[in-house]
Amino acid sequence: MTVSQLPVKSDPLTTSSALRELLFEAREEVHEPWRRLFSSSAFAYQEGLTHRERTELSYRRLRLVNAAMADPRAVVGDAEALSALHEWAGVADSGLTTILSIHYNLFLGSLLEHDHADRDLGPYLRMDRVGTFLCTEQAHGNDAPQLQTTATLDRATGTLVLDTPDPGARKWMPNTSGIGGPKDAVVAARLLIDNADHGVFLFLTPLTDASGQHLPGIEVRHLPQTASSPMDHCATSFHGVRLPLTAMLQGDHGRLSPDGRFSSALGSSRKRFLRSIGRVTAGKLCMSGYSLGAMRHALTVAVRHAHQRVTSGMTSGQRVPLFAHRSHHAPLVEALATVYAASLLHRAVTRGWTRATPENREDAERLVAIAKGWTTWQARQVMTECRERCGAQGLLLSNGIAGQLAANEGSITAEGDNTVIWVKAAGEMLLGGFTPRPASDVAPASRSLLDPGHLLDLLADLERVRHGRARTRLRTRGAGSPLERWNGASGPALALVDAHAHRLAAQEVLAAAERAADPKAAGLLTDLHRLFALRYVTAHSGELLAHERLTSEQVRQLPETVEAVVAALIPEALTLTDAFDTLDELTDRHPMLRTAVSVL
Repeated sequence: MTVSQLPVKSDPLTTSSALRELLFEAREEVHEPWRRLFSSSAFAYQEGLTHRERTELSYRRLRLVNAAMADPRAVVGDAEALSALHEWAGVADSGLTTILSIHYNLFLGSLLEHDHADRDLGPYLRMDRVGTFLCTEQAHGNDAPQLQTTATLDRATGTLVLDTPDPGARKWMPNTSGIGGPKDAVVAARLLIDNADHGVFLFLTPLTDASGQHLPGIEVRHLPQTASSPMDHCATSFHGVRLPLTAMLQGDHGRLSPDGRFSSALGSSRKRFLRSIGRVTAGKLCMSGYSLGAMRHALTVAVRHAHQRVTSGMTSGQRVPLFAHRSHHAPLVEALATVYAASLLHRAVTRGWTRATPENREDAERLVAIAKGWTTWQARQVMTECRERCGAQGLLLSNGIAGQLAANEGSITAEGDNTVIWVKAAGEMLLGGFTPRPASDVAPASRSLLDPGHLLDLLADLERVRHGRARTRLRTRGAGSPLERWNGASGPALALVDAHAHRLAAQEVLAAAERAADPKAAGLLTDLHRLFALRYVTAHSGELLAHERLTSEQVRQLPETVEAVVAALIPEALTLTDAFDTLDELTDRHPMLRTAVSVL
């Protein structure tokens, strides 16, 4: 039963179905086709492959994905559909997910979002050639506007010359090897015309011939294996590679005429660069999608395993499921609250991005960055807990948790390191991009810790407190240089972003509860909202007490309140994970879910 309601009779299948519809918008049209594809035997885990064999398998699967698309161009242009693809692909093959993210979002998406009427995209839409994206350099990662690769106009030949001026300018980690077939790239390089630097743009650059051999002037070195997705990471350099002027990806932010004249509607080279790499924002949604799918799958596996594997009870000879023990099930129930919150936040943020207007586009982009950082970090915690709850069996790659957990580290870094993009978001929030909600006029002592409205107010209180603290430190006179002032403000500023993400996620869970047609589903979502918010409030109760937003009695009540909500959700764990609509055919192949095993 829910904490604050009488028992509600409901068919578990009906409840799971109602929850599923809330978790997966446009489920039949957008999610179900990918769910069916990645459940097929073609995407089953294969034991004993070498790193190269696993990479080659991912490229073969990439072509299966492309064959399943009625219109790849439409998927690339639909952020919701593209993100959904990542949610399901990552569970089956994390290396494939990285490769398809690069090809469809960064490479093909960049081509489609620039002038392309005269460009033949057929080889990329048919997957005759695989596309990759070369932006980050060995010495320039998060400071990408300072990239050193150059594309210099040679007026004598009417061509652009692509060069890597020093080892620090090598393009770092893209999949540029000959594995996977013929490849082309869009390369971020500094456009130089008659000694004038016009900033960084993208240039379509063939990498290999039809047989996969690298073209003259292109130097590719395999990098050591990473702990994340198995793929062909490389360092790539260019030495006098000549390109036609049409290789430049053009738009209003930058055009190059046939006679070598440059024009731009933007006076800022930074704005030109950001417009050139605009697909990175959609990439953040894709990284969040991967993490969501992986942690939903991991949690489903861990909860099912805990229900079927038995161990000792508290009396002699008693055998009970692992899930009967609070020490085992409480972390999983808390993870359920997090996963529901992250899934519903992702849906809201994706909707906001796809419907953004020029007036609110910056706000929508900031929320995409905040959600990406928060979701991928939460996935790390959830999957780590799930792996541990599964014991040694959780370490087996064939059980679908350990490999995805390692691959999630790549998502934390890809499309902007989480801390870096949060620092940017924090700065924007302090400089006018966020207005804290005022404190409630209702005395905290008169409010219940089970009241969803009170819990949202407490999360908003944490936003306001941290916003005020950060702004005070940032504006303190005599505090040193701008960097020193920012260093003093960065701690509370990042804590502000964290509180903001939690409040938005909690808000989306409560909104879903209000939309639920099934009363039982509504009650479960309300309790998930309570647990999610209470955990954060408990972790920061001292801060709230010091600012008189909680009473000392409420702080003492917090552990018992959390305990009561956890207890109410325990019997519903399978119903809640069934709503994840996970890849059952894939899950059934996991060795630890095939049979029930007892352990002393």
